[in-house]
Amino acid sequence: MTVLEVIQKSSEFLAKKGVDSPRLQVELLLAQLLKMPRMKLYLNFDRTLTPAELDALRDQVKRRGQREPLQHIVGSTSFCGLEMAVNRHVLIPRPETELIAETGYRVLNTRAAAGVACQALDFGTGSGCLAITLAVKCLEAKITAVDISAEALAVARQNATTHQVAERIQWVQSDGFAALPPESRFDLIISNPPYIAHDEIATLEPEVRDHDPRVALDGGSDGLDFYRRLAAEAPAWLRLDGRLLLEFGAGQAPDICRILEAQKWIVEAVREDYSHRARMLIAHR
Repeated sequence: MTVLEVIQKSSEFLAKKGVDSPRLQVELLLAQLLKMPRMKLYLNFDRTLTPAELDALRDQVKRRGQREPLQHIVGSTSFCGLEMAVNRHVLIPRPETELIAETGYRVLNTRAAAGVACQALDFGTGSGCLAITLAVKCLEAKITAVDISAEALAVARQNATTHQVAERIQWVQSDGFAALPPESRFDLIISNPPYIAHDEIATLEPEVRDHDPRVALDGGSDGLDFYRRLAAEAPAWLRLDGRLLLEFGAGQAPDICRILEAQKWIVEAVREDYSHRARMLIAHR
């Protein structure tokens, strides 16, 4: 069977299973399997796959048809141009989260250029994508990253080693701020916390509902539990001129602003993602 035939048949199979962008999904799987850029597949449509290649692709397409995320099948995803290993223990980084990462390293680089401290806390680090991006993009920054999950921290450490920033990131297994050294103070606290309302998790796409860790999704009855916690607890860990940077879900901005303002935070800006939805905010005390 040729590359083109495999793409066509596998795309039809995934379409019947309800997978979005089925041809793109097959091409990405095949490109990874054949170790070539996706666009190079178009120059190799007549290539005949070996039996071993066909067997491997069939297995991967079957898994994708069962709605296992593409990122889990290939074992990684790209975030801010950095390849991050992912598995069932961590939330798959979303493209919209790149916005908070970019804002975070700009804040740190501005501080570095002014010759002031650059210490950041990534609250709920998961795969480590935010902490690692900050460390890669701001060489003067020292990062602390906390997560309640030991399995997630193992993935994050692996990613930090891959990108050669492991020595500049301190990993702490902690339920929020609880296990941090009491003298710790940060210039930036950044977080993409769980923000799905508990009862809404069952309505999510299977790729998210069945494969992302529940602890990384469940934000309580209204999805806002972690914002209340950060609003109340973060001031004790933030330097006077520090900033709080938060990602949130669709339609949550007004409620989160009210939560923060009730705890005497000043919301500097609410920013939209690339689809023009309010996605993140920056605040200070």
